[in-house]
Amino acid sequence: MIDLKDILGYLSKISILYVEDDKYTQDEVRYFLENKVANFYCAKNGQEGLDIFYKEQVDIIITDIQMPILTGLEMAKKLKEENFNVPIIITTAFNDTKYLFEAINLGVTNYITKPLNLKHMIENLVSIAKTIVLEKENKEIYNSLMQYKDIVDERSIISKTDINGNITYVNEPFIQISGYQKEELLGKSHNIIRHPDVNKEYFISMWHLIKDEKISWQGEVKNRAKDGTTYYLDMIIKPILNLEGEIIEFISLSNDITYLRQTKEYFKKQTEKKANDLNISMNIIEQYEKAIEKSNIIIRLDLNRKITYVNDAFVNALGYSKEELLGSDYSILKQPQLSKEKYELLVEDIFSSNGWKGQITNQRKDGSLIHFNVNTFPLKDLDGNIFEYLGIRHDITEIINLHNELEQTQREVIYTLGDVGESRSQETGQHVRRVAEYSKLLAQKANLSSKDIDIVFTASPMHDIGKIGIPDSILNKPGKLDDKEWEIMKTHAQIGYEILKKSKRPILKAASIISYTHHEKWDGSGYPNKLKGEDIHIYGRITAIADVFDALGSDRTYKKAWPLEDILKLFTEQKGKHFDPYLVDLFMDNLDDFLKIRDEFKDY
Repeated sequence: MIDLKDILGYLSKISILYVEDDKYTQDEVRYFLENKVANFYCAKNGQEGLDIFYKEQVDIIITDIQMPILTGLEMAKKLKEENFNVPIIITTAFNDTKYLFEAINLGVTNYITKPLNLKHMIENLVSIAKTIVLEKENKEIYNSLMQYKDIVDERSIISKTDINGNITYVNEPFIQISGYQKEELLGKSHNIIRHPDVNKEYFISMWHLIKDEKISWQGEVKNRAKDGTTYYLDMIIKPILNLEGEIIEFISLSNDITYLRQTKEYFKKQTEKKANDLNISMNIIEQYEKAIEKSNIIIRLDLNRKITYVNDAFVNALGYSKEELLGSDYSILKQPQLSKEKYELLVEDIFSSNGWKGQITNQRKDGSLIHFNVNTFPLKDLDGNIFEYLGIRHDITEIINLHNELEQTQREVIYTLGDVGESRSQETGQHVRRVAEYSKLLAQKANLSSKDIDIVFTASPMHDIGKIGIPDSILNKPGKLDDKEWEIMKTHAQIGYEILKKSKRPILKAASIISYTHHEKWDGSGYPNKLKGEDIHIYGRITAIADVFDALGSDRTYKKAWPLEDILKLFTEQKGKHFDPYLVDLFMDNLDDFLKIRDEFKDY
């Protein structure tokens, strides 16, 4: 049964061209569809239909077969030559079998027999319209993601290297600051720009962290451009890992800090000089302090961690007045994203004798969050005793928010791709979102790592993406599939795997594994490879339970939703046969949490 919301939502965004030479039938369909779609066009023969198609933006075409001047099939052939993907629905009488086979060979989307069943027509149109609308939305989301990438690419200096440290990619800002052409850089190591003043041990230590420890490195780097000039970068290098935890490449993102570094060096030399004129020296120091004050967010604290000073930039950033901050304990700067234990460990690092560098998320006075890059320096007297702590901060909230938005956009793209796969089998509602939430919950209960939990949560919505390669006649068959049809249906697991397996992105790699393994069974009787037990990837075993639980509890074209007690009985019977017995126990023990998700994400 088609939901009225689908009719009004999806049909209202598309344009339909109806080609029919019978005036009575034409008027009947016009009256039925005209107010439900964005634009409705009519033509009385194939030639008029072609003229309208070339003039207007038409999403779906419905056409009779036999018409004067130019038949529906002749028109369809010309349309497919112009745009093979345009959906065409043929209206045909039972005695038009010869023409129907010709239409199928042309690649028409569907057919409707005469006399027209308007309910059947609207069901076909909603199904096609949903696919069209979701594909348009997917293109819009992808376009936004590319624009976000361009923003980062324009504002930062970026390079990528292979596992041997050879450069595989540089962006335009990298080329500009280094002075080399792209062809001179690709295939070379970063030694081409390394400044001879920098100790080799510095780079050996960096290489050990990112390659052997597989963790990010952050720090300042002194480089030399092609013309011999020196420049400084504030750089972070991150190893990119595949699903097996192996490094596939390194990416570095840098900001040019040459001006700041040169300024710092200048003032350092000035203050180190023995001043013949004390007034001149004091004036230089005063200007240095003003420059720091204006370009940084600053806080100072005594040995008891009481705030003794904040500058105007600090006050503006946090929203407190100076009177509220001065004399207060450091704990007034709340960090709500940390547990009590993690907060206490972080504070000990911040107030260590060696100083501290990292990211902090504070809560402003109005309750909103602000993100900082922080450097804390213990100030010492001539005897080496700490008498004060100086904290210098930079607001990175905009960058953090952009990163979060990019992650959310990626998740929306994946949900949309999952919806496209499901919409082809007319499975509407929030199936892919529920499967994602169930998979996340089950991964948490199975004590997977936070990384694996996030991966299975993000990738599981694409478990049935392979259905895009299954014919509609099989996907939407209301009855039981015969043996040949079932063999074709089972290929959707292999199709999904083939679509995604070549990607180097961890999420899409995981999605390919889930597509490939979520129909395998614990006892080895599943498909496509009859894997058994723990040979089935944990992602596939988790998604299998989530998918079956939701599928059984939802209406489909070929069945009604099962009662909860029947679903639980099946899981009990199939424990150790179809499903991982350990995961079934976790599912049963936490059933109330799964039911909460089902209630929260009900179908539309």
